[in-house]
Amino acid sequence: MISTCMATILRVTRQALVIRSSLSQYRRLSSSSMLIEQEKYSWLKQLGLSTENKGVFNGEWGGRGEVVSSMCPSNGETIAKVTQGSVEDYRDTVQKAKAAWDIWADVPAPKRGEIVRQIGHALREKVDLLGALVSLEMGKIKPEGVGEVQEYIDVCDYAVGLSRMFAGRVLPSERPGHALLEQWNPLGLVGIITAFNFPVAVYGWNSSIALTCGNVCIWKGAPTTPLVSVAITKIIQSVFEANNLPAAICSLVQGGTDVGQAMATDTNINLLSFTGSTPVGNVVGTTVQQRFGKVLLELGGNNAIIVLDDADLDMVVRSALFACVGTAGQRCTTTRRLILHESVHDEVVSRLKKAYSQVPMGDPLDDGVLYGPMHSQQGVDLYNKAIEDAKAQGGKVEYGGKVVDRPGYYVEPTIVTGLPHDAEVVHRETFAPIVYALKTKSMEEAIAWNNEVKQGLSSSIFTGNLGNVFKWIGPKGSDCGIVNVNIPTSGAEIGGAFGGEKHTGGGRESGSDAWKQYMRRATCTINYGKELPLAQGIKFGE
Repeated sequence: MISTCMATILRVTRQALVIRSSLSQYRRLSSSSMLIEQEKYSWLKQLGLSTENKGVFNGEWGGRGEVVSSMCPSNGETIAKVTQGSVEDYRDTVQKAKAAWDIWADVPAPKRGEIVRQIGHALREKVDLLGALVSLEMGKIKPEGVGEVQEYIDVCDYAVGLSRMFAGRVLPSERPGHALLEQWNPLGLVGIITAFNFPVAVYGWNSSIALTCGNVCIWKGAPTTPLVSVAITKIIQSVFEANNLPAAICSLVQGGTDVGQAMATDTNINLLSFTGSTPVGNVVGTTVQQRFGKVLLELGGNNAIIVLDDADLDMVVRSALFACVGTAGQRCTTTRRLILHESVHDEVVSRLKKAYSQVPMGDPLDDGVLYGPMHSQQGVDLYNKAIEDAKAQGGKVEYGGKVVDRPGYYVEPTIVTGLPHDAEVVHRETFAPIVYALKTKSMEEAIAWNNEVKQGLSSSIFTGNLGNVFKWIGPKGSDCGIVNVNIPTSGAEIGGAFGGEKHTGGGRESGSDAWKQYMRRATCTINYGKELPLAQGIKFGE
């Protein structure tokens, strides 16, 4: 009896030990299930990130919304978690940002520029880490991720100079003893909603210029790149706190559609900058317009490269490769149509197919990789749908066309020929690495095809003829906001205004006079004399 009981006790004890061992193993696996807990990705902690992160900052960190997992596109694993903000968090943040504006607006513009300079310097110190984070969370290759952060730094440098240069005009007055001038003042509170494909640069374009102009900012980053938003905001926070300024000047509310809708309807938001798809931008734009607010839209692009019969085909192939394949086709400036003169069509397609076959695919953090994953399964689904529709509408897949069998969201970069220029799938912007090669007879026809799509973001022509160049950039040429010659459609510099026409939204960001969108202009007439003459020589009551 005793031996039977002992045997039972021993058996139960062994079972308990097995269960305990299994639980311990499960806990170890659970703790290491996030990439941030793995040694390979421990560098993320140098950016102030942890397994659990708060997604709201308004002088202090918080968040009462949904807890979301940030997923790595190259392997489908969780990087870390972020607690998003609720609408209540957003409303609290608005009040704190407005209070911060009362202080910030009184800071002279050159001193505001100095703060922006310090932000750029702080980013520069962590440019490699931030670029790696962009690569890990968005999916673009690390050189592109680092380049994106560098773009933010460059805009900071630009904004520093702007802080001593933006000015109104003194105009001649027709009335004696009067001065006529323009005065530019900040708008107040600028809302910034950014997209997943450029989670750093677009915020940098907006915030750097907006801050220099005297505004405060509330940022809603893309829901699928929350760690980038948190890491950038922590760096900015350190700069404001080091200067004894309210850190709520640059606030963050990571959130879903409800937060975006609250921003669009909120009369406290003096300007809402939205970057994203045309359908969503249409909703945002009309919602803001209903309250007579100001909106800056950066939406879709169905961009084309025109190749004429006198083009340098070596330059064409190199340019098209970057413009079509770079960022796995997920730039708003990605080339989606190649309009090729019939005399060079076959050669360009053949050479481009060979170039595609030599592009190294892999983990975007690895050295030498030039092509990474799509950002999400949604992108893969859109890719598959476009390939199916292209075939159904008469297209021939010359290269690619398939999902890659490996972890993550990888698809083959794809070239399609044989479709008419006005095929539905050609006119549809698919945010994926698919390019449609079209055969044209003349420059006039090519320009007409370039302009016939709804979007008007970027365009380029390859030619050696000076007359063609000036026709292309003239009133009967490209109708896009970016009109290039002998360079790709993507890779814009920060010194020029970035944006497009038609369904691209009409907004302009970054350089040139884009700063004017972040300020309000007042025309001021000052009478410093003793008389009261009226304009246009009107006599009233005399």
